Amino acid sequence: MMSRALDALYRGAAVLAACCIAAICLLISAQVLLNAGTRAGLPLPPTIPSYADFAGYLLAAATFLALPWTLRTGGHVRVNLVTSRLPERAAWAVELVVLAAGTGFAGYATTYAAILAEESRRFGDVSSGIVAIPTWIVQLPMVAGLALLTAALGQSLFETWAARRPVLGGGEEA
Repeated sequence: MMSRALDALYRGAAVLAACCIAAICLLISAQVLLNAGTRAGLPLPPTIPSYADFAGYLLAAATFLALPWTLRTGGHVRVNLVTSRLPERAAWAVELVVLAAGTGFAGYATTYAAILAEESRRFGDVSSGIVAIPTWIVQLPMVAGLALLTAALGQSLFETWAARRPVLGGGEEA
């Protein structure tokens, strides 16, 4: 039950990531059309203010929000050079260590990203573009994506422990 709820959460974050990519496409397309219209003599504004900044924010949001779903669906490149040559029990142990370390690192990154966003909010930091955006708003998708990645790694760790074998499959071997 909890696994299905978490997987639905990861899927929702992936949908948001896809929406961010679609928004980037629309934003850049609109900018190109404005440029062409202006050059053709149409009475249009020459640019969308801070469009490059917004595209960058959306790209960062898409990257972080897609991390947990990509992990759970086997989309990350995994180096199985060592584990593929180990006995099943040893491969399981290595998988547990790697997932535990990943969960710890992701938790650490989540904590400090959240602290950064809170400090940005408290100090009133804003972006330096034409359109000043409070940076804590821009940092929220990073915090959410990292928190969900931590949960996905922890969930995978628990499932690997319970199954007594590696459960994350897919990915490409390098």
